[in-house]
Amino acid sequence: MAPQLIYLIVLSLFAVLGSSAQHDCQVEKCRHHGPAIRFPFSLKDRPQQHCGYPGFELHCTQNDDTVLELPFPVKASVKDSNLPFSVQFSIKEIDYKNQLIEISQVFGCSPGLLPILNLSASPFQFLDDYSYNFTLFNCSKIKRDLEFRFGFNLVSCLSSRDYDVYTVSSDDFLYKLPLQSCSKMFDIQSIPWDVFENLSSFQLEWSRPSCGHCESNGKHCRLKNDSSILPDTECYSSKPEGLVAKLRVAGEVLGPLLAAFLAIASYWIYSSYKLKKESDLKIEQFLVDYKALNPTRYSYADIKRITDNFIEKLGEGGYGTVYKGKLSNDVFVAIKILNNSKENGEDFINEVGTIGRIHHVNVVRLVGYCADGFTRALVYEFLPNDSLQKFISSEKQRSKLGWEKLHRIAVDIAKGVEYLHQGCEQRILHFDIKPNNILLDDNFNPKISDFGLAKLCSKEQSIVSMTAARGTIGYIAPEVFSRNFGNVSYKSDVYSFGMLLLEMVGGLKKNDVGGQDKSQVYFPEWIYNKLEHGEEIAIQIEKESDNKIVRKLTIVGLWCIQWYPVERPSMKVVIQMLESEETPSMPRNPFTSTNGMQNAAIARGRIFSSELEIISESE
Repeated sequence: MAPQLIYLIVLSLFAVLGSSAQHDCQVEKCRHHGPAIRFPFSLKDRPQQHCGYPGFELHCTQNDDTVLELPFPVKASVKDSNLPFSVQFSIKEIDYKNQLIEISQVFGCSPGLLPILNLSASPFQFLDDYSYNFTLFNCSKIKRDLEFRFGFNLVSCLSSRDYDVYTVSSDDFLYKLPLQSCSKMFDIQSIPWDVFENLSSFQLEWSRPSCGHCESNGKHCRLKNDSSILPDTECYSSKPEGLVAKLRVAGEVLGPLLAAFLAIASYWIYSSYKLKKESDLKIEQFLVDYKALNPTRYSYADIKRITDNFIEKLGEGGYGTVYKGKLSNDVFVAIKILNNSKENGEDFINEVGTIGRIHHVNVVRLVGYCADGFTRALVYEFLPNDSLQKFISSEKQRSKLGWEKLHRIAVDIAKGVEYLHQGCEQRILHFDIKPNNILLDDNFNPKISDFGLAKLCSKEQSIVSMTAARGTIGYIAPEVFSRNFGNVSYKSDVYSFGMLLLEMVGGLKKNDVGGQDKSQVYFPEWIYNKLEHGEEIAIQIEKESDNKIVRKLTIVGLWCIQWYPVERPSMKVVIQMLESEETPSMPRNPFTSTNGMQNAAIARGRIFSSELEIISESE
């Protein structure tokens, strides 16, 4: 039986049993190795407030320290400095049997505050049979030689530039102490002296509620249900009583209802478990092999904390949803929660396995990942300026960058793709180069993202086997659709990059090709004819030097989208053409033949064989 099915049955039974249980208080912790928090202690701002005893409230700090906060009874003022109203203690250990707590740290006014701390307003006492009385003195700052002696100590946190505050043992002879220019403030009673000598760790005890006898007998302690005026306690066994009998009764009452419910749910649960089991085993084996690499593995709880419970959505598409997160005050991340469209986890393995190998300035950095239960998530560096698509989809946004910056972006993208093809140990074919997958950092430097469709191959391997076309319509190379054009290789990414360059140049113009019906005119063919006949492209140009950039980007793009892979340049040659001072020559026109027209139609995605499966991500 699937574990999910067993869990569902047990959960349903205990939902009924819970209403008749005598108590529902759970043991809690601030951190995994922190002290167990149970009666008489309870955590503040938690729903189980009735599980504690008055005066025993604890809370967890941002660093997951377990902290006890006690009121500070002295309300007197030291000139313009008020004493704090409470003191925070970090709890190292709780001994329920002997009713002791061990303090490992004091937050705030330490160590000078301890001698003046009076615990009479709290349920705790110092664990010491020998106590002393102290007096606080306010002394003007004058030049004097003060030597530490028994009963004489500076309280630095209550002092200022103009005066010092000292504690003086009441048993000492005042005339022996250097208290010139000092005035008495108030007396503090019954403080153990060893608090001074062992400030890193000391113990406090409590006498009420008295639960030590319960713990000694292997039981726990709790409030009585009938405690009306004064809270009273009772011992109880930590093991549920009569569990078997309650389960039998619950089974008789709920049996028919559960049977009907489980008959409907079990089929879905079992089939889902069977599919997920194979996927999880595949992913876990992959992560074992991957553990030596840099990215961090996060739990689902970590992802919720980093995203503040998924409060800020950055985008959504066929792959899943992207949220903004924060690792620290200065480090932001983008977290992509993958959907379950592929049961075998190939998207997840592709992304983590591919991008985890890459370290390049023009490739987005993978910070970490999550594979927790049914959740698959990828944690990337956060790039604040969105995608390149945003800046080339309108003339207004494009003008914010300018043609020189667009040219620089094109060169950097080319370097990123060339690194994928030649700079890694294994050649990486992206198969989805497009403006939406080019992200921009705060300085508008481009970074290639989204490796869900990528494939790895050796550098010596010139042909890649594929069972189905993959990519986004309009950017997919012809050979990915049909082997009549040639074999699938790294030149397929060159084609997609060429379409990206033409997109950068054309932008909105591809939807307005000289007033003609855009469904009948292929934009690369239209712009090729414009250049071949020396006509203006009708793109907004402010400077003469920009015209040279636009022409260069267009011609390089046309070289990259040649129908046959062998006629396309490598990315290394593409970079040379983009960085050269000279404008490259025009490539041959692939649109003149009938085949060329059919190829254009295929590239537009208007016609393709019914046997082809198109793996296309939404824009």
